[in-house]
Amino acid sequence: MAVRFHRVEVVRRVPHPGRGFTQGLIVRDGMVWESAGLYGSSALTRYPLGADRPEGRAELPVTLFAEGICLSDGYIWQLTWQERVALRWDPGTLAVIDTAPYNRDGWGICDAGEYLLTSDGSSELVTRDRVSLDPLGVTRVRLDGRRLDGLNDLDWAEGRVWANILDRPCLVGIDPASGEVSDIVDARPVMERRHHGSQAVLNGVAWLGEPGEFLLTGKQWRHMYHVRLADAPARSRTARLVVG
Repeated sequence: MAVRFHRVEVVRRVPHPGRGFTQGLIVRDGMVWESAGLYGSSALTRYPLGADRPEGRAELPVTLFAEGICLSDGYIWQLTWQERVALRWDPGTLAVIDTAPYNRDGWGICDAGEYLLTSDGSSELVTRDRVSLDPLGVTRVRLDGRRLDGLNDLDWAEGRVWANILDRPCLVGIDPASGEVSDIVDARPVMERRHHGSQAVLNGVAWLGEPGEFLLTGKQWRHMYHVRLADAPARSRTARLVVG
């Protein structure tokens, strides 16, 4: 599969309410839901895009480390890191409806139509039942024949899975049928240089409903970025963002 290369153009920069330890993002009709991690600080928050503070916040028990989120069938699924339990939320009231166990660690999750997809920091995406989260299969993600580890937050857009890669200033688009990387996105224009901590990395990707437009942020960043993908011709330089 021929890989497409992109750079991001910043459309606008907006506040990051609460500057959470971002693990997952959802955007629908101008409203943002954010999953913030860390033991003792994990929460699900909601705010209009561009607001400077959350309008709703629900905290998790101190024993849970929140991870990725997705909107599916009118509810929000929120993964936890090593506790292997998912919370199902009412997106309006931010009340927990129920919980479900699942195998593997939890990192990212997205709704891919007939099924959900989850990541666990490896090179594998697990296909899951939309209702029970039971595993249905595994897709191994590869770039130029080599497995691509570090799959983190996920979203679904235009027939592709879009993923943050742990500790890398980039996104990748993944063909869900083959697991091959179809797109590489240079996200360096949004990297906030003031964040020098090892954990203050790019994380959080949400499709904005228009072709090639996403909301990006990072863990404890001051801002969120509405970006638009543009073609990038420099294949070798862009590819190194992924593989080092």
